[in-house]
Amino acid sequence: MKPSRNIARLIEIMAALRTPGSGCPWDLEQTFRTIAPYTLEEAYEVADAIARGDLTDLKDELGDLLLQVAFHARMAEEQGAFDFGDVVETITAKLVRRHPHVFADAEGRTAKAVEGLWERIKAEEKAERGEMAPVAALAGVPVALPALTRALKLQDKAGRVGFDWNDPRSVLAKIREEADEIEAELDSTDKAAAAAEVGDLLFAVVNLARHLGADPEDVLRQTNLKFERRFGSIERALAARGKTPKDATLAEMDALWDEAKTAEKS
Repeated sequence: MKPSRNIARLIEIMAALRTPGSGCPWDLEQTFRTIAPYTLEEAYEVADAIARGDLTDLKDELGDLLLQVAFHARMAEEQGAFDFGDVVETITAKLVRRHPHVFADAEGRTAKAVEGLWERIKAEEKAERGEMAPVAALAGVPVALPALTRALKLQDKAGRVGFDWNDPRSVLAKIREEADEIEAELDSTDKAAAAAEVGDLLFAVVNLARHLGADPEDVLRQTNLKFERRFGSIERALAARGKTPKDATLAEMDALWDEAKTAEKS
């Protein structure tokens, strides 16, 4: 089947699910607000499939994410706001408009220059719509973003107006400072104050990742996978001894952790 026919069939199915009297009771009860968490979840599952390098699963998860777009578009159509075709038309026009170096006569540019061009065109679009550019330097960063990603974007925006460290070592010094402040709070009974300092430490670590050109979400995701892998090695080694982690001492598990770490490096 051609893509256009596939999309048309998807839109037909979504409309049937939302038809009062004959549609699905669950689908009929949903609103933009109730569906939003599912939209985020499907986006994360797409990212998970990519991280695992599973293209078969990626195909499936992309379909689930596309369903979310169709769902939102259908609810908007029912309210007379817009439909799926309007969504496609809007993004198509936006992509052409924001890539004059591809679809117009502008010369080819480096990735960095194109990024700046994208931001300038976005500002021009807002001006054409009568929207004033936000005065606040940190405006426009969605609150619903994952905390690490939002921290990264906030720091990047602050850096564009000159509020930034000069080099990674300066950020590392800030991390040590934040760790010392946590240690000072541990001597008190105010756990909330210590937790707040942990937040400052995490923010500083995100900044260090940014200065190293790394995505903090991605590096933490890789560390999570590494932790799972090494802990799995501990469990298998203990199982070979007829034990579970609950039966082992921390010293025993630490030794097995070091063995797993050494094995990975070799």
